[in-house]
Amino acid sequence: MSEGEAGVQSEVAVVYRLTGLTCADCAAKFEQEVKKAPGVSDARVNFGASKLTIWGEELSREHVNRLGAFDGIRVKEEPGEDGQVLPWYRERQVLFTGGSLLLILFALGAKGVDAPQPLVTGLFLAAVITGGWETARKGLPGLIRLRFDMNALMTVAVAGAIGIGYWDEAAVVAFLFGVSETLQIYTSGKARSSLRALLDLAPRKARIRRQGEALILPVEEVEVGDILLLRPGEKLAMDGRITVGVSSINQAAITGESVPVPKETGDEVFAGTLNGEGFLEVEVTKRAEETTLSKIISMVEEAQEKRAPVQAFVDRFAKIYTPVILLFSLSVFLIKPLVFGVAWTGALYDALALLIVACPCALVVSTPMAMVSAIGNAARNGVLIKGGIHLETVGALDVVAFDKTGTLTRGEPVVKEVVPFHGADRNQVLAIAAGMESMSEHPLAQAVVHMAEAEGIVPANVKEFQAQPGRGAEAVVDGRLHRIGSPRWILPEDISGEIQERMESLEDRGYTVVCLDAPDRLLAVFALADEVRDTSREAVQVLKQAGMHPVMLTGDHHRTARAIAAEVGIDDYRGELLPQDKLEAVQELKSSRGRIAMVGDGINDAPAMAAADTGIAMGGAGTDTALETSDIVLMADDLAKLPFTIRLSRAARGIIRQNITLSLLAKFLAVFFVFPGWLTLWLAIFADMGATILVTLNSIRLLKINP
Repeated sequence: MSEGEAGVQSEVAVVYRLTGLTCADCAAKFEQEVKKAPGVSDARVNFGASKLTIWGEELSREHVNRLGAFDGIRVKEEPGEDGQVLPWYRERQVLFTGGSLLLILFALGAKGVDAPQPLVTGLFLAAVITGGWETARKGLPGLIRLRFDMNALMTVAVAGAIGIGYWDEAAVVAFLFGVSETLQIYTSGKARSSLRALLDLAPRKARIRRQGEALILPVEEVEVGDILLLRPGEKLAMDGRITVGVSSINQAAITGESVPVPKETGDEVFAGTLNGEGFLEVEVTKRAEETTLSKIISMVEEAQEKRAPVQAFVDRFAKIYTPVILLFSLSVFLIKPLVFGVAWTGALYDALALLIVACPCALVVSTPMAMVSAIGNAARNGVLIKGGIHLETVGALDVVAFDKTGTLTRGEPVVKEVVPFHGADRNQVLAIAAGMESMSEHPLAQAVVHMAEAEGIVPANVKEFQAQPGRGAEAVVDGRLHRIGSPRWILPEDISGEIQERMESLEDRGYTVVCLDAPDRLLAVFALADEVRDTSREAVQVLKQAGMHPVMLTGDHHRTARAIAAEVGIDDYRGELLPQDKLEAVQELKSSRGRIAMVGDGINDAPAMAAADTGIAMGGAGTDTALETSDIVLMADDLAKLPFTIRLSRAARGIIRQNITLSLLAKFLAVFFVFPGWLTLWLAIFADMGATILVTLNSIRLLKINP
């Protein structure tokens, strides 16, 4: 980022929600107009999210509306502000289009009964004015500024048709363009429906208790530390931690989980989720703009701005397409009469038809609409994709590397066996181990503590505890030094055959082994297992069927790695890897097998995830690190969402290819039809706006893909 860019980004950003933003090419022109406004340092239009962000001085709603008037772009009126939002059938565009249709029918009826020609012409002219008023209102300013957008080109085409006496065609073209505009507004809104649904998830007001007083406040006024009062069946307005009550929470909005999750005192809950049967008191832990839902919405909107590689080609092509077609139209108008002797009116008609197909709307919108639909659908199902490039990449992966703990497994190890040696008492060694491990936060240590608690064994009194990173810990118990940790650290090289055989037997079964010793002998071995997730094996099998190569990368012993890999169906596994080893493994797989994704927890596996083509984090709900360090986040601890994400990506790639092909084919056929004189004005309308509507409808199909 340059010094100038950094200065702009440090200014306060003002966000405007927009309506009427249906053409990606017009959105880009609108962005340039806003940037020229006095006091504006920078501006960015997010076409997918229908959002304008301005850095610098805040512009009034009226000023923004004036800047967007050329294409009917205006600031969205929220219910309860200046008035109710009109239903679609009462929009001015729809009313004018309907009026135009009636006038065309009257004109055709009058023509059919041989009414006077001035009456027929007058009715057609009225239909042109009614159906084309909105287009001319937007297009004339563009013509004055030599900005040849679709409205300007349509205005010229309709005016030209009137000029050469094609009254009926001028009226039909104006009407069809109005119909296309109406359908495009509807289909664009449909494509954005997933994001709009996210915006509407969290309540705008919250019932809280502050200093003993019950209040109902806008969420923006709720502060960290307030107590949220939540009745059964209500949605949470804020993120927080339960202080009173037990209930089940439907977290589908955040994690995509279909089954409500039991929650009790101390558990985290998220804004936008739905309370079940219990009354809850929740201490607010994040402000409204910092909630997990707010971050998801923000990231989804930002993701729609991050263009996929294929869109770079589309944008480059669109920049040269319109000028070329304009020159071609002028050439047709001049060459046909001068070289081939065609009448000037016929040549002008053909040139006007070509003008209509000069705007690359369908092509420009082909990629972003698909991205909007796919990314919005993914977010609705608990998968956060942070950019079009990642959506495109994940469908073309060759290798998927998995961390073991917390990814393929639950990440909550439990003690399966306690094996005492040299006559040691089982309960006594468990008490010593629990006393030492109570000083540690390591998951394996906590599993030992939990087992002791479950069996009612009181932990031993521990002194002089000292952690040994990467190995274990040591402490004094009953005046003697004890160590607990990895076998490589504790066991001597000349270990007896019986102990060695028992250790290998436990490791062959997939158990992680922890040893406890005294100064003179080994006291016990603890066999712990991190249970495999229910969805892991199915997810791995689906990836194999999709032609991908699954790999497991873990820091566990090779025998443990082999057992877990066999259980989930992975043939390629690497054990005893440190973080830097995982990084090297990812780089080696990337060079030998192709594009690779690394699936991990977003913290310990950060280097490997950064080196992979796509970093995928598990369980991002409430975890800022996972949200920030990865390219794709599975919000719930559910690997079943990974095949869904890949399937969605592949579908999106296919639909984008279809959209681009359809757009280019429609344009090239229209141009080809000029030579034999087959390109009529109404056919040109269908070629242009019809293609735009078709690619948008095709993109909407991505909303229907479910996990």
